[in-house]
Amino acid sequence: MIDTSQLASRVRSIGRGFAVTAGAGAMAALAATGYGLWEKNQFVLREETLPILPRGRDPFRILHLSDIHFVPGQKAKAAWLYSLAGLKPDLVVNTGDNLSHPKAVDPLLRALAPLLEFPGVFVPGSNDYYAPRLKNPASYLLGPSKAKPDEEELDWPRLRSGFGMGGWVDLTNRHQSIVLKGMRFDFSGVDDPHLKRERYAGWPRGTRGQDATEHLRVAVIHAPYQRVLDHFTEDGADLLLAGHTHGGQLCIPGFGAIIANCDIPTWRAKGLHDWQSNGHTTPVNVSGGIGTSRFAPIRIACKPEAVLLTLTARP
Repeated sequence: MIDTSQLASRVRSIGRGFAVTAGAGAMAALAATGYGLWEKNQFVLREETLPILPRGRDPFRILHLSDIHFVPGQKAKAAWLYSLAGLKPDLVVNTGDNLSHPKAVDPLLRALAPLLEFPGVFVPGSNDYYAPRLKNPASYLLGPSKAKPDEEELDWPRLRSGFGMGGWVDLTNRHQSIVLKGMRFDFSGVDDPHLKRERYAGWPRGTRGQDATEHLRVAVIHAPYQRVLDHFTEDGADLLLAGHTHGGQLCIPGFGAIIANCDIPTWRAKGLHDWQSNGHTTPVNVSGGIGTSRFAPIRIACKPEAVLLTLTARP
């Protein structure tokens, strides 16, 4: 015969165990969220050195900005962006996803105003065209996110105009040569590959002539999909700059990113790495990004970053 009192006691014990486990899980989730809200404002500057300039050239400093995802009222982010002008870069490269709110254009341009005093180039990301949406974070584990036909449009034309009036060059599916510190830089950029809008414009004239070794070919994209990295690597780029990944945004300490929101390996979601394709090799810097979607405003083990890339002469 079943002792009902013992059975009831056992059930109560199991229930308490579940309650303790659930409570511990909830506390852990709450602590992780609190930490993530704090880390999203712990801005850092990652510094890299790359010896790719022609021999005899002086060092050249590129400030790489990406994925600012600005929202009105982000005072800490605005102040940090404003302060970056103190680095006095030779060039600013902005690889897109500047916005995360329909009213973000004006405060973002104010935050970037000192940097607009320096030469710059830019391409857009999907969150320059469309506002982010509330979505299940677990959906990113199933593959890259997708734009929907009913996305809220952002005022990208006015932001692009603001960048242009400041002197930054729009590289959206186009190329351009710029002389900086006495050296010719040949740029080629594309529209956002995440939206499959890339159209390759090639390189400016003269990049393959007798004096081409005195030029530097720089490719600028938002999302580092393999097809785009392959194209520019095989087409002779000396450097490729990209963003989009947020460095994984929610990373595992000691392991790193678990998603990249595109088709590159997760270990390439942030940092300076060589990309190889058909016997060609190009250094690629993927920025871990400065912001987050306003619907997922946390970072874990992946502090927001700008990148100061110092180019030096080849040995």
